[in-house]
Amino acid sequence: MQKVFSSRRDFLRTAGLGIAYTMVPQFLTCSKSIRKEKLPNIIIIFCDDLGYGDLGIYGHPTIKTPNLDRMALEGQKWTNFYVAASVCTPSRAGILTGRLPIRSGMCSSKRRVLFPDSAGGLPESEITLAEVLKTKGYKTACIGKWHLGHLPRYLPTKNGFDYYFGIPYSNDMDDVSKLPWKQKFWNPKTEYWNVPLMQNEKVIERPAEQTSLTKRYTDETIKFIKNNKNNPFFIYLAHTMPHVPLFASKNFQNRSLRGLYGDVVEEIDWNVGRILRTLNDLKLSSNTLVIFTSDNGPWWLTYKELGGSAGLLRGGKGSTWEGGMREPAIFWWPGHIKKGTITDIGSTMDIFTTICKLTGAKIPDDRIIDGVDLRPVLFGTGPSPRKTIFYYRGTKLYAVRKGSYKAHFFTEPGYGKNRKVKKHNPPLLFNLEQDPSERFDISKEHPEIIADILETVKKHKAKLVIGENQLEKIIKK
Repeated sequence: MQKVFSSRRDFLRTAGLGIAYTMVPQFLTCSKSIRKEKLPNIIIIFCDDLGYGDLGIYGHPTIKTPNLDRMALEGQKWTNFYVAASVCTPSRAGILTGRLPIRSGMCSSKRRVLFPDSAGGLPESEITLAEVLKTKGYKTACIGKWHLGHLPRYLPTKNGFDYYFGIPYSNDMDDVSKLPWKQKFWNPKTEYWNVPLMQNEKVIERPAEQTSLTKRYTDETIKFIKNNKNNPFFIYLAHTMPHVPLFASKNFQNRSLRGLYGDVVEEIDWNVGRILRTLNDLKLSSNTLVIFTSDNGPWWLTYKELGGSAGLLRGGKGSTWEGGMREPAIFWWPGHIKKGTITDIGSTMDIFTTICKLTGAKIPDDRIIDGVDLRPVLFGTGPSPRKTIFYYRGTKLYAVRKGSYKAHFFTEPGYGKNRKVKKHNPPLLFNLEQDPSERFDISKEHPEIIADILETVKKHKAKLVIGENQLEKIIKK
């Protein structure tokens, strides 16, 4: 009978504190060259609203990203990598728990993300990657945007992180400007948004000086690396940018041919370079896995030139078209990862499972974990075990990808005043390998594929237990 943990504390007690330098079978079987090394350090760099087409290595013609391009050339560039949801809060819940947000109650069709008046947050029963890694002796830090609950009981320090430095929700919240929408976003000033900057559980600056956030997040990351260079560490660096309002530091303003949006992305790239140089200088590169991706697609229709680009993909943030949920993803670990461009399917939820397997950390067995183990792809020993992607919008399943094919049961623009939900019966069907832009519906030609996908949906829903909704809880005044 499967043991059910009533809380994350039960799980952590059961898992026990491991010895940081104990070698584990799962780790050893992947790469002979790492047998005598410590447990790997882990750094996840998670951008906000970065589009599939916003990096040089992914085809952008004017945004220069030499550091990320080099990361991709020295590691793996994934072209079919997905997030757990097309908006901030549920996507972040997915990457940290390895679970679809609907299971934890971290999604809603009414309030799509958490707000400053939200009373909910990541449930105490959920187990984060940071908590799992703590059982193996890791030092853990969350730096940047959290957006999984701003009340004290939901902060990173209550979710397995030893250290927190960042803002608790999106940088466009706490709007105190009372200015017209276009005026404040096209000519933004820090004082328009009374967003708090926190260190652990204390507000240290309000409003946060947003022009320096990207650099300060990186400064904190580098400091944490240096302070823990002799211990295994896990850093979840969740950049505030390029979510609007866009802010770049003085050294990066008016620098990119792409305008302010390009300035912001190029500053992120430069700071990624600072982190990689630090790892090289401290001789930690060969024992540090760095993953770069983003939480959802670009806010490109609503904010025009202030939003990013999904490249050849259709749609953007908020939608279940490919542009809303397929993201750039780069894995970098010199000497271990097999270099190349990966066309297999992967997900941010797989990061949870893969890192657990790499470190020998116990994966919770009292719940469904949606992440799969990507080590075969990372080390060149086999294909990705992930074959299916579920595209939820809030609590409703809008689409499913299985292998090359994607079926849309519902479609809806990501944002906009006049958007309407369209129900499709039979579902729209696209071959994403041949038609990544989702232009040519082939449902009439392949009823057998639709039938197979519908059977997959039936099996998925039969085991689905929906968590108590956290996003619709409001602070009572």
